[in-house]
Amino acid sequence: MKRNRSTKIIATVGPASNSAERLKALFLAGVDVFRLNFSHGTQDDHGTVIERIRALEAETGRPIGIIADLQGPKLRLGRFADNAITFAPGKVLRFDSQVERLGDENRVPIPHPDIIAALTPGSTVLCDDGKVRLKVVAKGDGWLDAEVISGTRLSNNKGFNIPDVVLPLSPLTEKDRRDLAFAIDKGVEWIALSFVQRPEDIHEARALIGNRAAVMLKMEKPAAVEHLTELIQLSDAIMVARGDLGVELSLPEVPAIQKRMIAESRRFGRPVIVATQMLESMITAPVPTRAEVSDVATAVYEGADCVMLSAESAAGQYPVEAVAFMDDIIRHVERDPGYRRSLDALPAPTGTGIGDAMIRAATQTATAVGASALVAYTLSGTTGLRAARERPAQPILGITSRIETARRLALSYAVHAVHAPEDIHS
Repeated sequence: MKRNRSTKIIATVGPASNSAERLKALFLAGVDVFRLNFSHGTQDDHGTVIERIRALEAETGRPIGIIADLQGPKLRLGRFADNAITFAPGKVLRFDSQVERLGDENRVPIPHPDIIAALTPGSTVLCDDGKVRLKVVAKGDGWLDAEVISGTRLSNNKGFNIPDVVLPLSPLTEKDRRDLAFAIDKGVEWIALSFVQRPEDIHEARALIGNRAAVMLKMEKPAAVEHLTELIQLSDAIMVARGDLGVELSLPEVPAIQKRMIAESRRFGRPVIVATQMLESMITAPVPTRAEVSDVATAVYEGADCVMLSAESAAGQYPVEAVAFMDDIIRHVERDPGYRRSLDALPAPTGTGIGDAMIRAATQTATAVGASALVAYTLSGTTGLRAARERPAQPILGITSRIETARRLALSYAVHAVHAPEDIHS
């Protein structure tokens, strides 16, 4: 089956969507790629879902991509004697790494001595998705004091962020390494890396992954934004992960950064996904808000390859309806005459090789003669990616003898991937 749109849809699988029946319903509603969030669930859970997706792929005859999204080094507070503490702005809290001692109204344990060592007076600490903001005012041997700037409550194991310091952490925890080995063994096409800060983080992951899967970089740290162009070139795809990005940067900065990430990713021919809270209200409501519809449409107008559902499809009450709404929004945008003008106004791709020139000429010729489609024969997927970054008005038929290539191309703009017999290239 062929989608009547070029922008792709990714859906996160969770308790609301992990049955074979629900996965099929999501696919029929418009899902092109499924995301497995390794922050939740067991390897056995994810293995069962992978088997169901592969069975669905065999049933429908359409290659379906799978993303293994690794948890990464998520920072969390320790525990409190009374499970939570309350305070007022101006209160100074002592942070230390003595996690064997429960915290109290004056003290917060964190199981990260290397983080305490990296912070200095003036550093900002954000807790519970930014609901509590503190500033470091003093530091000693194994401890620091931070003044509450805003917020009134902390509880057990809440996450925290350090936005203005490059942290001395690997992007891969021991759990991530186990999950990575599991995902590759199961034949997952995409590995999404969380909390990447610098180019070295990509090199570390590539050394483990090799060419067995493609690397997707989640842009969610200010340090990563500073290295944006280099990180895009080192990755195979980019996810604009607006959740943590919106915590560590000021919210008004996020739309401009999103637009820049989409433009830069297209310039270097990398698929780009816009994610987080796209149809958030549909976790509990059968229809999205007007603002959410506009948010999805904006990502499409800006030239994203994919838009993604998270909790809406993983844990929401209306996962299939959320996919159907997203599909409808995309198709309406792509029928708008202004959509093509907005794509043509984007920065031109950078490829200057002979292959790039040939594909650019082919897409221009297809438009000039009114061709119905572009056909790209590809082994590695590079030809399909090159065609996709030109953002042609026609669908791209990406024909390959490698099923893993067809699955990877499932998230590329306008590419209808086809797995064909081995002799197509002879």
